[in-house]
Amino acid sequence: MAGRKKSELKSGAGAPMEDHIRRWTDHYFLKTGAVVERFGDKRVTYAVFMRRPVIFAPRLMVAWLEDAARAREIEFDIELNYDEGQWAGAGEPLAYITGPLSKLVDLETLYLQKLGAACVAANNAFTMCVELPQVEFLAMDARHCAGTEMAEIMAYAASVGSEAAKRQVGAKGFIGNATGATAHFFGRGGGLGTMPHVLIGYAGSTLKAAEMFAETFPGQPITVLVDYYGLEITDALTVCRRFPEMASAGDLSLRLDTHGGRFIEGLDTQESYAVLERHAPVAVRRYRSERELRTLTGTGVSAAAIFYFRERLDEAGFDKVKIVASSGFDVAKCRVMADVGAPMDVIGTGSFLPENWAETYATADAIAYDGKPDVKVGREFLLKRK
Repeated sequence: MAGRKKSELKSGAGAPMEDHIRRWTDHYFLKTGAVVERFGDKRVTYAVFMRRPVIFAPRLMVAWLEDAARAREIEFDIELNYDEGQWAGAGEPLAYITGPLSKLVDLETLYLQKLGAACVAANNAFTMCVELPQVEFLAMDARHCAGTEMAEIMAYAASVGSEAAKRQVGAKGFIGNATGATAHFFGRGGGLGTMPHVLIGYAGSTLKAAEMFAETFPGQPITVLVDYYGLEITDALTVCRRFPEMASAGDLSLRLDTHGGRFIEGLDTQESYAVLERHAPVAVRRYRSERELRTLTGTGVSAAAIFYFRERLDEAGFDKVKIVASSGFDVAKCRVMADVGAPMDVIGTGSFLPENWAETYATADAIAYDGKPDVKVGREFLLKRK
């Protein structure tokens, strides 16, 4: 199979790992391990698969299995049937894991947790980057994660999907993420970000927040939020006029994060349609779902809002100022934005996280005992191909 790899995992020791496994694995696996130890061990092979197409993201799973092997002073054989970042179809065996049943049976719960969600998130990130290859992405998912372990998995997944899109279509992809702990997945020494709304509230004005930021971090590019007071155009132009050198050098970016409860300054429904008519006249005439129409002409950070924002900046002579768009940019929203060519430079997103968590379930089935193929009825497709 394409990209097959084998990993020989070496010995070590670790009581904390054993305690973690006993506390967090499914109890019936612990009981099964006791049965096997009583009646005699066998060398078992598990096939790992998912029920939907994914981008393969196995690194965290493999690393955890390596730690478990060292703690148990044994070796596991892991065959990866795809390279990291490769597309894999539904039901395809992603990996084969072989070792003593007594030492593998209670690991299934924990290593599967590190695979399924990563593969789906990587697929989402890949799709977004492919849809908008000329746009840079910033992973801002950490606040939406259920703890730091999930945040690590999601950052890793975004990096895998991004690299796959770079290879396939030359996409700019994800340039970084919001937290320092996972910045290494993107080849960075620290996190990236703009400024939070609280800084503008603290400063008392959008301009004052920008000035404070510039004084605190002299010589650094600035990205300024402009929706706090509902004066996206007014505040954006005020900041641009205050920092003309940065604006002309391309070191000033403006972030639109307008929530879905209102239009950006200067827009309403009628004007949103007029904006789209100027820039993508066919877009609103094709059949559209309600969600697509909202993305095109609705409230919040719509395609019309981005076109309108770009118009106002260019008319004022600030054509080098970059637009950072955020707020609900998932696969579907990115696809609509790509369809009309919305003029964004960067997208800040956490919406590559899996929306339907049931799709993230990875499964492992034993397919061989002491080298003899044997799998439950209906899972014969998991057997190793000759």
